[in-house]
Amino acid sequence: MFWQVLTGFETSVLVTFVLAGLLLNITPGADFIFITASGISGGPKAGIAAAVGVNLGVVVHIAMAAAGVSALLLAYPAAYDAIRYVGAAYLLYIAWQAWTDRSALGKGRATQSARAALRRGFITNVLNPKTALFVFAFIPQFTDPAIGVVWMQILILGGIFLINGFLFVLVLGTTAGLFSKFLRVRVRVLNTITAILFGGLAARLIID
Repeated sequence: MFWQVLTGFETSVLVTFVLAGLLLNITPGADFIFITASGISGGPKAGIAAAVGVNLGVVVHIAMAAAGVSALLLAYPAAYDAIRYVGAAYLLYIAWQAWTDRSALGKGRATQSARAALRRGFITNVLNPKTALFVFAFIPQFTDPAIGVVWMQILILGGIFLINGFLFVLVLGTTAGLFSKFLRVRVRVLNTITAILFGGLAARLIID
């Protein structure tokens, strides 16, 4: 059944879906900023751990969408608003850490521990309504009941999005880690920029 569903997608549909997913990944957002900051603060290991954490969060979104949560959120807009406000609060918390941090390594900006980077990457993504909106509202638009069960189509499309996204953020986290020494000397400027960006993202979530 899996292979039948996979081959049932039209090539043009898959190409459009992949391009849309890539655009989402390369657009700077909460995940992008956090992975970069983790790589700068803790090196390639922390950057990679943050990338893994973020993608574990994506897995949660995909599983929830396949389970029908997308229909639930569309039926009850208040549920989405609750997720949006919690996500904004978390982004503001990270922004405040970055703004008030004046240490040499900028711990408030991200984290040096790979385990902590993985955990915070997961939380950042799970509480990111933009990712939830993409998975819950965008992916189902590419499904077609005529080629198989919808939940399996969501899992397949979600898997494609997950793989492409993971490859991108893996490169992002590793690159930020490799250039961490160069970037750390500008840590106060980076902290301020990061705080402003996270604060701006939080404001957008609240206003939108």
